[in-house]
Amino acid sequence: MIRLTESLLHWGRDSFEATFRREVLALDPSLLPLQEGLTRSSHALGDDIEVILLGRREEADAIEVIAGLFYKGIIAGCSCADDPTPVDEITEYCEVRFLIDRRDAATRVYLLPAGQDAF
Repeated sequence: MIRLTESLLHWGRDSFEATFRREVLALDPSLLPLQEGLTRSSHALGDDIEVILLGRREEADAIEVIAGLFYKGIIAGCSCADDPTPVDEITEYCEVRFLIDRRDAATRVYLLPAGQDAF
């Protein structure tokens, strides 16, 4: 379960964006839909993630944040000794929606379809 407690506490303040980024970067990358967001590679790497806030709004029971995630992926080969597949890292990008519950900061994360408007 993801809880973005500090982000909830900083909602409406100038410090929200920096706090949100810091909390997302501190998450276990497996909790983010990085693998599902791949478009150019076959295996998501969880290190070196960059978070960009694209939009945010307040609802009655939740805070909704749309963020862009830049991260790396690789094209995984068969791991054979003579496998010609390169292991170069490829920059990937996906957009996600974070819904932060206003009562307990429980947070759900959804991958947005490519090209969908933020709100």
